[in-house]
Amino acid sequence: MKKITFAAFIAFCASIITLLAVDALTPASHAGEANDELPVFTLAEVAEHDTLDSCWMAIRGKVYDFTDYIPEHPTPPAIMEAWCGREATEGMETKGYGRDHTPAAWAMMEPYLIGILAEE
Repeated sequence: MKKITFAAFIAFCASIITLLAVDALTPASHAGEANDELPVFTLAEVAEHDTLDSCWMAIRGKVYDFTDYIPEHPTPPAIMEAWCGREATEGMETKGYGRDHTPAAWAMMEPYLIGILAEE
């Protein structure tokens, strides 16, 4: 019984340490702080950038230019190309088969943020 209790305690501590590490490594969201300075794009403007040579996506109300990121993405370019020029929140939240991207993947998007999606 002592071994089980000890193993559970170690697992609990490891979980807490992992959560703290992930939180420390994930950039804090500064909602609204810099959004006032970003340009606003319509979905029609995003749609003009629907190729691998110019790949913009609207995700959760923000617009990202992933053109330079496509060669670094771990899947074939065609996977991302399907979402270029579109509202791609579904793609980020499901990866096309129901699994959300990791918090690290969500944090990696910030350098590619170029604007805010206009409310329609």
